[in-house]
Amino acid sequence: MTPKSVAVAGATGLVGQQILETLDKRDYPIKSLKLLASARSKGKTIEYRGEKLPVEELTETSFKGVEVALFSAGGGTSKHFSPCAAKDGCVVVDNSSAWRMDPKVP
Repeated sequence: MTPKSVAVAGATGLVGQQILETLDKRDYPIKSLKLLASARSKGKTIEYRGEKLPVEELTETSFKGVEVALFSAGGGTSKHFSPCAAKDGCVVVDNSSAWRMDPKVP
């Protein structure tokens, strides 16, 4: 599989941390990784594969150049930001119930 640019929205939460752990355990090929969270978490760092990565504030422009966006930030956040990610060309995987049963969402 070709390495992808990946963003994790909700990276500082418990589920976000589990997503990062799973990506690492499965040796998912990552070209670049963006860690996104609320303004409160901006500037924190999270270690991933031996590298300390900064947490960025999740904004409507966070997904430029990102191929895969993994959301674990809650339904309201997903409803607001996942369309921004999709508009920027990301494949969005959402862990919330925000889009569940929506006939327009694959």
